[in-house]
Amino acid sequence: MADNQSRGEAASYFNSQPPPNPYGQPYQYGQYGQPGPQGSAPNYGYGQIEEKPMFDQAFRVERPKYNDLWAGIAFLIVCAGFVAVSGISINGYASNRSFQGGSIYDSRSAVGLNTNTLILFAFCLCVAIVFSYAYVLLARQFPKQFIWITGILNIVFGLVTAIYMLSRQYYSGGIVFLIFVAFLIFAFITWIPRIPFSALMLRTAVDVSKSYGHVYLVSALGGLCATALAAWYSVTLVAVYAKYSPGVNPACAQGAGGCSNGKVIGLIVFITFAMYWISEWLKNTIHTTISGVYGSWYFHPHNLPKGATRGSLRRALTYSFGSISLGSFFVAVINFLRQLCSVARQSEAAQGNIIGTVMFWILGCLISLLDWAVQFLNRYAFSYIALYGKSYFAAAKETWTMIKDRGIDALINECLIGPVLSMGATFVGYATSLLAFLYLVFTRPAYNADGSYTPVVVAFAFLIGLQICNIFTVPISSGIDTIFVATAWDPQALIRNHPELYQSMVQVYPQVQVAVHD
Repeated sequence: MADNQSRGEAASYFNSQPPPNPYGQPYQYGQYGQPGPQGSAPNYGYGQIEEKPMFDQAFRVERPKYNDLWAGIAFLIVCAGFVAVSGISINGYASNRSFQGGSIYDSRSAVGLNTNTLILFAFCLCVAIVFSYAYVLLARQFPKQFIWITGILNIVFGLVTAIYMLSRQYYSGGIVFLIFVAFLIFAFITWIPRIPFSALMLRTAVDVSKSYGHVYLVSALGGLCATALAAWYSVTLVAVYAKYSPGVNPACAQGAGGCSNGKVIGLIVFITFAMYWISEWLKNTIHTTISGVYGSWYFHPHNLPKGATRGSLRRALTYSFGSISLGSFFVAVINFLRQLCSVARQSEAAQGNIIGTVMFWILGCLISLLDWAVQFLNRYAFSYIALYGKSYFAAAKETWTMIKDRGIDALINECLIGPVLSMGATFVGYATSLLAFLYLVFTRPAYNADGSYTPVVVAFAFLIGLQICNIFTVPISSGIDTIFVATAWDPQALIRNHPELYQSMVQVYPQVQVAVHD
């Protein structure tokens, strides 16, 4: 009874009071382009306006500037370095094409990755694209069933992979997969009570994406860019091995000559980190662009700003370019460390060292938790940046303060879409890595006669599938993240502009009346 009374009081308060500014100043509503007092929220234009505003008018940034410019410059320098390494390596590979081979079986090289591996990565790209597109299509058509299917597919696929590895006497890898499946089963069981609320938020994001902006166009273009980047990285990876691997390698004497294991390792480290940074930047740029569309829908459902998609993209590529680069850098470092841990775990498993395999698996889990924390903060910070043009650290701090003060963290914890999409991307990554493992088993390339390259190739195949799927699914998660950020900033707008959504949220998760508070 007391709980129902508190909910009723909360709802009554929402309907009677304007939302106070968490930074100490009252809101001032009026015409577009009339900002409130210093430190107040940007004006959302609740006055009566017939003509639709432009995105930059609806979400005006006072004194716009290029935030975190140094990070943007550093990002461009790394991109230039990647282009240089790629050009030199591919030229060395192309000059010795006959030695590297033109198909799966005709290579004479036994000192490093060659055309055989390049064909493998092409197969991985195709699998990643098909699976990622099918996964997004599944989310659009069957939002509620999507969550169940994701959990069940991951459990079944992990179990089948473990059984296959054990049947081939690859015991360390099979045991690791069995532990992973046990964890998945436990996690999925704990998720079941939260599925109705998560399905509602997913359905809302999908409905908005079908009617507002150019969400799926951005998703398709982003997926194509991600695929092109993965293809470029795959060719560069193989070319580095082909150009700089020591031994009987005629490419060592051509161009930027000199071959050594140290040079190969150093260049692989650099291009892998660069690939992570570029792909994270691409993903976050898409996220920021889509956030502008959903923010426009949240605050202006009946008067959507003109050019919301273009305006948000333009801001992401100009004033917020450095901030997106900076946030992407942190995630790239963490993902790179996780990749190293994955390669080490695969290597220990190949040598039959179960203790070492389990230790690196635990370390990988800890790094994954750190990655989750940073990704969690980034998602909401970039949604905030999309609408208000803040610098990265200022946006991260203010977003976290708002989320905690408003109680939106309870809603975020209740929503499973982020973990579900991560699980889906992991599924695609495991599909491509399993393909790589089977490919090496059946084609038996000369460079992998002793199995020493199996951990490397499998790990990079996983990376390709994971990153491509992550970028394909960004628009889905971006919409939900933006709704949470906008609700933290102005919960009154949720009740006023979207009463049906608010009532549906109350039905599936009654605590929302207490969680969304001023």
